[in-house]
Amino acid sequence: MSIVAKVVAQSDRANRFLSDSELTQLQDFFNNGTLRIKVSQTLATNQQKIVDEGSKRFWAGCPNTPSNSGNAQKTALCQRDQGWYIRLVSYCVLAGNSKPLEDIGLDGMRDMYVSLGVPLANLKLAMRCIKEVAMGILTSEEGALAEPYFDLLIRAF
Repeated sequence: MSIVAKVVAQSDRANRFLSDSELTQLQDFFNNGTLRIKVSQTLATNQQKIVDEGSKRFWAGCPNTPSNSGNAQKTALCQRDQGWYIRLVSYCVLAGNSKPLEDIGLDGMRDMYVSLGVPLANLKLAMRCIKEVAMGILTSEEGALAEPYFDLLIRAF
């Protein structure tokens, strides 16, 4: 649920107008809209670079993994998933909350990887590497918007 829908629903359930603090919360959300869009665009534009560099960092720390086994299909599938997670982070930044990640069911994703025999420690390290590269591309102000969602992914694995 967007922050707008959440604040409006919360106020409506209480059968009242929006409070000053809720209006301020919405104003802050609207004021940083341009920045949230820029972060999303930067992640989209640099998605392949983030995946490529993140994979290199991951393989340096974890060389014996299916994505680095010489099997091009496994590498492509792992990197596809990494790109997908970057896209989900960008959706969270735009929404201003973690709902896009929650909607995919992080628990279900974790269970899927376990059933495929993918070590969760590897996923956690891969997500840390992806985050590091992304934070290096974003300004500190932009990174502050994206970082919590990368951290949510890392904690999920």
